[in-house]
Amino acid sequence: MGSSRLVKRIADQLKQKIHTGELPKGSHLGVQKIADQYEVSRSPSREALVLLASEGYLTQERNRGFFVNEPPQTDDARSDEILSLEEPEEYYRLSEDWLNGEIPSEVTEQFLQKRYDLTKFQVIDILNIAARVGWAEPKPGYGWRLLEVAKTRETLEQIYKVRALIEPAALLEPSFHHDFDVLNALTYEQHALLGGDIERLPADVLIKMGVKFHEDLTALSGNALYSMILVKVNKMRRLVEYRAMIDRTRFYNQAKEHLQILDLVKEGNNLEAAHLIKKHLSGSFAMKSPILKFND
Repeated sequence: MGSSRLVKRIADQLKQKIHTGELPKGSHLGVQKIADQYEVSRSPSREALVLLASEGYLTQERNRGFFVNEPPQTDDARSDEILSLEEPEEYYRLSEDWLNGEIPSEVTEQFLQKRYDLTKFQVIDILNIAARVGWAEPKPGYGWRLLEVAKTRETLEQIYKVRALIEPAALLEPSFHHDFDVLNALTYEQHALLGGDIERLPADVLIKMGVKFHEDLTALSGNALYSMILVKVNKMRRLVEYRAMIDRTRFYNQAKEHLQILDLVKEGNNLEAAHLIKKHLSGSFAMKSPILKFND
């Protein structure tokens, strides 16, 4: 069965949830439930579940639906190719061409339709995603303007400086909630990474888990504005960082530092945790910057 892009996208996102434990062994997945979750019809939902069953991720039981298995231990489980992101594939084709200087800074919908062989609806969809992230805007009257967001090393450094202000401040908010369910779940994820998941999980899952750690921790601040800003700048930097060479060795140090931060927060020592997370972010940019591709 030839899988459409939509079916593959749903299947890839479900695989991520199985690999990370968000969908543990034994979880029940129904066709309608997945259709509702991804806002699609039952047909692509069923195709995605049947595809995952054929790959060993699910077991299909007659009249009961699909149930999650242990993730298959195959050589394909580890991948350094970035494939299954939240946004459509054509969004990343557009961003890659923009970052590489392959398209002009001012474009029309017709130009993008022809270049990427897309429908008008698909073009509007990816342009609206780019506008929400902050690197595209409609021109007055006609056409679109693509912006220089996270296209240079200096801009990416500015994003990390913003994070270095927001994330420590979030830990120091008087409204910070020491939710041990969240903290323990994050601790479990970091230990699982060090216990083998760094070598086993696909590269895009590893990157996504790093983003999740920082966003979940910041959300405990009780300050919705911190969370909103962090989510937006994470989407902006992702345009460049997903293009980086995947060096799995850096994830070991990252997970260890995440655990140190969590230990301090659990002890109620948010001040020291704030100092450590600022140092952590500075070191993260210093490590990634030399391997990222820029046109400056």
